[in-house]
Amino acid sequence: MKVSGKPKAIRKKKSLAAAMRDNWQLYILVLPAIIYFVVFNYLPLYGIQIAFKDYKAVDGIAGSAWVGLKHFKNFFNAYYFKRLLSNTLLLNVYYLLWSFPVPLILAIFLNQIRGKKKKRFIQTSIYVPYFISTVVLAGMLYIFLSPTSGILNFARTAMGLKAIDFMSEATAFRPIYIISGIWQAAGYGTILYIATLTGIDPSLYEAAEIDGASIWQKIRFIDIPSLIPTAMMVFILDCGKMLASDTNKALVMQTPGNIPTSDIIGVYVYNVGLGSGQFSYTAAIGLFVNIINFILIISVNQVSKRMTDVGLF
Repeated sequence: MKVSGKPKAIRKKKSLAAAMRDNWQLYILVLPAIIYFVVFNYLPLYGIQIAFKDYKAVDGIAGSAWVGLKHFKNFFNAYYFKRLLSNTLLLNVYYLLWSFPVPLILAIFLNQIRGKKKKRFIQTSIYVPYFISTVVLAGMLYIFLSPTSGILNFARTAMGLKAIDFMSEATAFRPIYIISGIWQAAGYGTILYIATLTGIDPSLYEAAEIDGASIWQKIRFIDIPSLIPTAMMVFILDCGKMLASDTNKALVMQTPGNIPTSDIIGVYVYNVGLGSGQFSYTAAIGLFVNIINFILIISVNQVSKRMTDVGLF
């Protein structure tokens, strides 16, 4: 048995070495991606422990005093905890409900356009906003919604209505955030759906035309069923971001007037972490957010697998 076992081990080592030697180009090709994930995704996990310590830069992570769940308890017992949590959840839930169907609808309509030049022009037009930076977008919002020179208020005053400073209204923050987000990201979000529609067998459309199906019937019985698996996967991923808002956008849109609704967890972490230097406290908040998002994505994935047989894993 010992004699027969050694050649097998030798053969396994040789086969692995041979595979790496024969396909070294592929290993080199994937090496940058591996290095990226190790450096930016796995090595930083070492720093999670500062959420359970009283971190001080002088003492370092290993030398800082262990405080356990102290920072979590301070956050949960804070008077602003409910406001931060409710503002973040409401903002993300409303954004998901309103923004999720838009790329799906746009992709379906783009798929019905037959002229190539017209289709490319429309696609390019709706893709461009995605490449506008968050700061530039916020600047555009301040200009367009200005109470003195904004287009919207100019139209209101022309109709005899009073000008409103929308960026300072707490009730206007969420609609502005959601509408501007849809305008910026909806076009780019159609790429995945258009790719799915492109992969549909043309014979299905030909058979539908022979049977006398209208455009709406093709959309209902061919396009939508084909898009459901992709849409469900996108929905599951979006549900994993319920507590992870676009902090940069909320931060540049925040004004003293809209703080009651714009004060979300991401903005609070930025202000406390960088402004006050409470790194352990904000690390605990970040860990809490990631755990909740992880639970949500697992739960939604399980529900989706039971109801539609579609899941990420």
